[in-house]
Amino acid sequence: MDEKLYLLYFAGILALGITAQWLAWRLRLPSILLLLGFGFMASFLPDGPDEIIGREVLFPIVSLSVAVILFEGGMSLRFAELREVGPALGGLVTIGALVVWGLASLAAHFLIGFSPAISAVVGAIVVVTGPTVVGPLLSHIRPSRKIGSLAKWEGIVIDPIGAVLAVLVFEFIMQTGEGATWATPMWSIAKTIGVGVVLGVVTAYMMIFALKSYWIPDFLHNAFILAVLLTVFAISNYIQTESGLLTVTVLGLLMANQKHIPVRHIFEFKENLRVLLISCLFIVLAARISLGTLLEVGWMGLLFVAVLIVIVRPASVFLSTMGSSLNWREKVFLCFMAPRGIVAAAVGSIFSFELAHQADNLDLGTIGGIPEGSLVVPVVFMVIVGTVTFYGLTAAPVARWLGLASPAPQGVLIAGADRWIRELAVVIKSAGFQVMLVDTNFRNITAARMQNLPAQCASILSDFVSEELNLGGIGRLLAATPNDEVNSLACMEFTHLFGRKEVYQTSPWDSGSGKRQSVSDHLRGRVIFGHGLDFYKIARRVTAGAQFKKTTITEEFTYHDFQQTHGESATLLFVIPEPNRLRIVTADDSFVPKAGQTIIALIDPRPETDRFPAKSDDSESNEAEESPAKSAESE
Repeated sequence: MDEKLYLLYFAGILALGITAQWLAWRLRLPSILLLLGFGFMASFLPDGPDEIIGREVLFPIVSLSVAVILFEGGMSLRFAELREVGPALGGLVTIGALVVWGLASLAAHFLIGFSPAISAVVGAIVVVTGPTVVGPLLSHIRPSRKIGSLAKWEGIVIDPIGAVLAVLVFEFIMQTGEGATWATPMWSIAKTIGVGVVLGVVTAYMMIFALKSYWIPDFLHNAFILAVLLTVFAISNYIQTESGLLTVTVLGLLMANQKHIPVRHIFEFKENLRVLLISCLFIVLAARISLGTLLEVGWMGLLFVAVLIVIVRPASVFLSTMGSSLNWREKVFLCFMAPRGIVAAAVGSIFSFELAHQADNLDLGTIGGIPEGSLVVPVVFMVIVGTVTFYGLTAAPVARWLGLASPAPQGVLIAGADRWIRELAVVIKSAGFQVMLVDTNFRNITAARMQNLPAQCASILSDFVSEELNLGGIGRLLAATPNDEVNSLACMEFTHLFGRKEVYQTSPWDSGSGKRQSVSDHLRGRVIFGHGLDFYKIARRVTAGAQFKKTTITEEFTYHDFQQTHGESATLLFVIPEPNRLRIVTADDSFVPKAGQTIIALIDPRPETDRFPAKSDDSESNEAEESPAKSAESE
């Protein structure tokens, strides 16, 4: 392959990866499915990754990429979440991991025909789940905070545990002919934990001290941390095999939970890098496996995947969470949250390579004429494809059926709880949508609670709101405080959670002032209701008697009729185009409500002359035109 084709190959991998991510977002499917599909298609090329990149280079690249992914996963964990999920988490990553290892090893031996040694290695590999697939699923499902936190913690913590377990099993197998005893794996476990924790803690505090002392300029923060992360990962692995996974997880966990320096910009950089790495890695690793090799595993491989889903995962969940505070609904949901991801693919690929080199020493057999060491990767990838497909398609419906999540959360987190906001929140809630009011004024919060509105006395910019407040069912932010700068900061704060599309704020009081306006356009959320309709204008209208009203548009009473009835001052705020869906009207929105849709609008009181028109010959027709409005509107 000449230089131009090499260039085209690497660029094509990146293009396919990002295309798969975009298609998955559009089709609302797990991205890993499309990534694996594109990777399997790439396997038909004459030269694969092993020939183009080379195994000696490919596997170190994969290992370093996994380090970045686990570090990013560690940075998403918060110690505060352990108060609710700690006991259950401890059971899942200890007892649960052992149950999976034991049952999966038995299934690999009796169903696929692996020898006991290889079965134990395969069972250890499939212990892992992984943040690369659990995280996107949780973002899509948006379950309740408690169960979401538990699934996230398990997916991240179990990765280094499963990888280390696989290494220990492999080392024990390699030493079986040399009089190996249980002292060997016990010493390896102690050394792995010691090296991983010590290096992770020391590196974290060194990085925190350097950043806190401003020894590193801002423009080098991300590059510096990436370099340190990869270096300490390599050093840790050099001292003790696979201890680097634990090192980077501990490092990310400590960086996320310290209070000395802000790390949001670091987390966002690593999050973007994670998407890029996953997009490329899954395609490259899947391209190493031909569909023919997967087919050679046969029906026994599919049965093995089915046993993992139907028997192994439920057994591990229910046995490991006995006596915990989880209810049966939460336990059932966890049974549908065990997809395998990039760590399983990477570890499986590395051990397959090692088993091929050690085939003579291990005296491995064959299955269907194929060396069993060569079937480890196809089996692992079949597990990845099978579990991601099953859990990706079933986890969300199951969560909704169990009452632990809502489809496409439509609830509104409102920053502010002044009078007009409370009145608007009452109407939104009466339409069947969740609201949560957050304000620093305790009187406003007390008044909101008197109106039976969920409300919290806190700053919308505080860690309490973003990390501890239960936002299950909440899918967007409406920043409506009197302070335009706070509104803009709130939108910036919650963009990472809801996305730029779902963060809104009231129009700034000085909109249209050009470069001298209080907040630049690029720092704002989407402006709601209309340019120039700021917090104070809405408040004055409500004080003057304007009301928030819910009106159903029909064939007989169109939106045009609504405008004629209430005049140009009536302001369209929200549209309910279909049941369980709420659309916020923005300043640039040209949407026209149609028959069958419900609108929420701010309607000013009509003058006395309009409410009590003089009798005339056409008075009957005037009354006939207004009657649909009277029947369709409700406060």
